[in-house]
Amino acid sequence: MSTTTAPIQTRILSVLVEDKPGVLARVSSLFSRRGFNIDSLAVGPTEQPSISRMTITVTVEEPVLEQIVKQLNKLVNVIKIVEHRVETSVARELVLLKVRADAASRGQVIEIANLFRAKVVDITSDTVVIEATGDQQKIEALLRVLDPLGVKEIVQSGLIALGRGSKPITAQNQRW
Repeated sequence: MSTTTAPIQTRILSVLVEDKPGVLARVSSLFSRRGFNIDSLAVGPTEQPSISRMTITVTVEEPVLEQIVKQLNKLVNVIKIVEHRVETSVARELVLLKVRADAASRGQVIEIANLFRAKVVDITSDTVVIEATGDQQKIEALLRVLDPLGVKEIVQSGLIALGRGSKPITAQNQRW
């Protein structure tokens, strides 16, 4: 008898919630109580003032994803959940990097930033702060190239995603 398991994949969920105190705590505690790890979490307002959007990235098997969604749907303040597929969505992250850059290496750091279509947002006598957006592979590649020059500090947002096309999430079919 062979036992096969579903493949583990990174999944992106957009969760529309009522913009009320405690909602983020309830969602995150749901994950921790059940032993699910959140890879990335970004929360912000939507075009509707009373609704917030949580973009949650998890790496799980399909049955676990279904369990997560069922549990999320039980929360009172959850309005809608949509899974974003790579082929039907646009996903990006933002990173700010503080890189060691004295007078001798500053030009090289700025050139690397330009190659990655990143922005230099601050320059001091010994550092350059770079703002970059892109998918995870682009961000990781930028970090690999800058690392030998001396990355002093990094802050990275969670992944955010939108479905392609003209329909907003409120008009999209939800999978669950």
